[in-house]
Amino acid sequence: MGAATAVATVRTRSRGPRAAFAAVLVTALCVPLAPGAAQARPSAPVAPQARPAGVAQGGPVAAPARRDRHPVATWGASADRQGAGPADRSYRLVVRTSVGGTDLRIRLSNAFGDHPVTFTSAWAGLQRQGAELVPGSNRRLTFGRRASVTVPAGETVDSDPLPGRLAAQSNLVVSLYVTGAEGPTTGHGMAMQTSYAAAGDHATEEAATNWTDRISSWYWLDAVTVETPTDVGAVAVLGDSITDGWASTPDENRRWPDYLSRRLQAATGGTVKGVVNAGISGNKVLADGAGQAALRRLDRDVLSHPGVETVLVLEGVNDIKAHTGVTVDDLVTGYREVVDRAHAAGKCVVGATVMPYKGWSEYDADGEAVRQGVNEWIRHGGAFDAVVDVDRITRSPYDPRALLPFFDSGDHLHPNDKGMQAMADAVDLAALHCDR
Repeated sequence: MGAATAVATVRTRSRGPRAAFAAVLVTALCVPLAPGAAQARPSAPVAPQARPAGVAQGGPVAAPARRDRHPVATWGASADRQGAGPADRSYRLVVRTSVGGTDLRIRLSNAFGDHPVTFTSAWAGLQRQGAELVPGSNRRLTFGRRASVTVPAGETVDSDPLPGRLAAQSNLVVSLYVTGAEGPTTGHGMAMQTSYAAAGDHATEEAATNWTDRISSWYWLDAVTVETPTDVGAVAVLGDSITDGWASTPDENRRWPDYLSRRLQAATGGTVKGVVNAGISGNKVLADGAGQAALRRLDRDVLSHPGVETVLVLEGVNDIKAHTGVTVDDLVTGYREVVDRAHAAGKCVVGATVMPYKGWSEYDADGEAVRQGVNEWIRHGGAFDAVVDVDRITRSPYDPRALLPFFDSGDHLHPNDKGMQAMADAVDLAALHCDR
């Protein structure tokens, strides 16, 4: 089934035994999607559908419905307001897929823009190295069968499905030629991934020659989806800088949701295979600041992604250490709202305990008392369908208020690569599925 109406739609899926599903769908030497013309169309005729609210004119066009397949998010990055972006510029954005599938779509967001933005062309290929693509892999994406699309301020647009197959754990490269950009842009500031930019139109090029500007953010692209069997779903991780990957090794996909993704791909059985990283550095549950509060962005950054069947929540330390007077009851009320809204959308909700941060500049005894009270409620309050006790996994046995030194990046708040891996290893994969 196509994703034409997937922007804010709850789907009910079969939860029977999972069909056989290969973790690697194509070899590293293959192009990301099956060979074919850059603008190949499905053999069956398609017709434009009425567009849902918040989706720009010009796309998407629905593919013929298949009852045995549905769209699932294979990558996502939470949007926020970024600085002004120059017009007449190309962006080559490198992202890592989680689940593999067919009929790739991208979602372009102008959620925080003040003006319309025009994408004159968009292409998808595979990374060879740096800004260079695997030869023959770059293929044009369309929007309502058109090469360009204008996205009004505050809206998003999905591309048409690109026929072919995309492998799990691929370095997908989306190249955008942007004209008419004005004012604030929409993007994800701390990508922990090098992408590229260039003046003028170079989106079609597979060589790296003209892509000389290295950038550390993703702009406009906030989701990639693929078609999978209907019993395959995804987990979205709602979090802050720890989930966003701060202090992990850049360009190595060592954020803790990346380690979780690799575990899910390697696991036999289970239905959750996709991972959406919905972390924003500095984010809070209750208050805006670094990104909108989790309560405000939950629908856009988590529930709008197709195929998400589980929400994993690891937020709260920024609320606590900000010294704003946030209490245990305040955070519990916020968590309950997240749980209730996700449950109403048919999702499972897994809660993660708040990790220790003694040694960080904002640490104090009052904040520690709130953290302990919040963690006691997360563990025993019964609101979550399951709990991941990352506090217990990452804390020092000699001082439970502090990170284990082996996992500490050095700032006493963010785990290093080993800590990120330990967090992912602490997740009971079976707990990512519940009967809802």
